[in-house]
Amino acid sequence: MDPEAATNGTAITEFILLGLVETEKLQSLVFVLFLFAYLLTVGGNLSILAAILVEPKLHTPMYFFLGNLSVLDAGCITVTVPAMLGRLLSHKREVPYGACLTQLFFFHQLAGVDCFLLTAMAYDRFLAICRPLTYSIRMSHSVQWILVAVSWACALTNALIHTIALTTLNFCGPNEVNHFYCDLPQLFPLSCSSTQLNELLLFADGFIMAGTPLTLIVTSYVHVAAAVLRIRSVEGRKKAFFTCGSHLTVVCLFYGTGIFNYMRMGSEKASGKDKGVGIFNTVINPMLNPLIYSLRNPDVQGALWRVITGKWSLT
Repeated sequence: MDPEAATNGTAITEFILLGLVETEKLQSLVFVLFLFAYLLTVGGNLSILAAILVEPKLHTPMYFFLGNLSVLDAGCITVTVPAMLGRLLSHKREVPYGACLTQLFFFHQLAGVDCFLLTAMAYDRFLAICRPLTYSIRMSHSVQWILVAVSWACALTNALIHTIALTTLNFCGPNEVNHFYCDLPQLFPLSCSSTQLNELLLFADGFIMAGTPLTLIVTSYVHVAAAVLRIRSVEGRKKAFFTCGSHLTVVCLFYGTGIFNYMRMGSEKASGKDKGVGIFNTVINPMLNPLIYSLRNPDVQGALWRVITGKWSLT
């Protein structure tokens, strides 16, 4: 480390993203696979959004939040994968410092909205099953928009805090990032100044961004489970558990990979596990969500079919 460079702010002007693989043949395979995954994910999520917009049966709070989630999933993969595909095509792995911070900001912005939106969806299920008589009042159109707006505002604050905090670090040494996109755990080890405060901030913020929503989700579903078990009809129980099961599956995938990636202390070098978790966060989770929510859901399947065949009518 050069002490003089460390005192002069950010000495390097770009990072080198090493990507997933090094050999040219494997890079071609990765390009094809990720291009297919990107098109499938964006197409699937936009199809879900279109189905929700054109099908009157899906004009409910649950599907309103699902439509927003589809937009976020398409956004999350768009922030990371196209840039990676471009680098594979050009064989250039250099990323300007500003572009790296911009990617990090938008990824944390969209992922943060995901955290709070999943909580809003759990609250919606709680009201629908445990408070059905007051559901339409407590989950009115204005309440839905307020929940979405608050989710974006909280996520924006979180993304700004981490991005601004990262700009206080000095990067004057190695600039190779052992990953395929820019993220905090992979950038911390490259800093030639202390990252202790940044890591404490990331760890503490994890309890707020993940711990609080997860606690609210678990609390909501404990009440939901108790209410469902009191339903005498077997069909009623199946329907209630099914509508909640899809959401719980998405919650487990999202929070499981997120906690592994961010709730760690110490500047550890990126490993193959980090790349695998990164693929789950940016590609697999957004790709699976449309399938999870449409599986065994006749209303969504019917609406999707009408969107694909062009047989719909807006009402």
